Amino acid sequence: MSNNPTFGVEEEFLLVDPGSGEPVARNKAVAESASAKGVDLQLELTSCQVETATDVMTDSGGLREALVRLRRVATDAAEANGARLLAVGLPPTVPHKFPITPTPRYRRIGHRFGMIAHEQGICGCHVHVEVPDRDAAIRVSNRIRPWLHLLLALTANSAIYRGSDSGYATFRSVLWARWPSAGPPPYFDSTAQYDATVTMLQDAGAALDDGMIYWDVRPSNKFPTVEVRVSDVPATVAETVLLATLVRAAVMTALDAEKNGEPVVPLTDYVLKAAYWKSARDGLDGNTIDLAESHAVAPTAQLLRNLVEQLRPALEQLGEYGMVRTELARIINDGNGAMRQRRAFERRREAADVIDELAAATIAE
Repeated sequence: MSNNPTFGVEEEFLLVDPGSGEPVARNKAVAESASAKGVDLQLELTSCQVETATDVMTDSGGLREALVRLRRVATDAAEANGARLLAVGLPPTVPHKFPITPTPRYRRIGHRFGMIAHEQGICGCHVHVEVPDRDAAIRVSNRIRPWLHLLLALTANSAIYRGSDSGYATFRSVLWARWPSAGPPPYFDSTAQYDATVTMLQDAGAALDDGMIYWDVRPSNKFPTVEVRVSDVPATVAETVLLATLVRAAVMTALDAEKNGEPVVPLTDYVLKAAYWKSARDGLDGNTIDLAESHAVAPTAQLLRNLVEQLRPALEQLGEYGMVRTELARIINDGNGAMRQRRAFERRREAADVIDELAAATIAE
């Protein structure tokens, strides 16, 4: 691994009917259309979702170009099949349940987990950052736990659900927590303990396989990376680039802290759960809990600025410090996905306005 780890991003998107705005089960057809344009879209658990994945990236500029292209090809493929592509954490308007994508594995998940699986349409963003090995991935997971709720608030993009304001900036994270293997990762003393916990979850039926270990940080089971998967899919490419750059710098900072023998910030599970709830409820323009210092409640925007300064050595090594400061200030000022949704919804209390706003943001550069 070079001094600067490579990274990549996976984004999940929702397919909706252009008229009603309800999710539509057309992921296979959309994927086939995108394939003809040279883009492989992955099918997700429900047939109203597709996922893009970038190549291995080395800088934010290249990531931005890749994300713009992937979103545009996916948007065109959706339109060619009578659908709209939305970068959104949850459907603003939904049917009673979603049809499961008809693969053997997804059918097994649907049978075992019932309505948890059928009431999906949940779209997240997963950032992969290169690490030396699985042991390093576990150590990174332990060290970045105090920052996860800030990344959750930054990318919140699921305020409007079932045609109403959910009362949360990211209601996706609330629904996602129903899965028995989801949420903030436990603290692990070793890779062996991690593996034993995964085996226990599988033996209990709480996870079908390694792919269903849904913790917000986990060693990837496909790549030599640590995968950070705490966030809603961001509304815009710019927000995804900011998220991915912060995650990359956070991993670098955690690895340096481990090498220097710095202590891990102690966190009880209930404090971390409270911070997640507060961030999910209030979002970027509210308050959350300062897990790095006093455990006091403070403005989320200020805590994110503090995080940037904590990550500054890594960001400067990447040549991304100026970009991150500028983009964070702009998003705090202009609003993230949840704030966009609420502004659109408040105009007429119509989910259609939210969907129009999201569709435009999805392909905005």
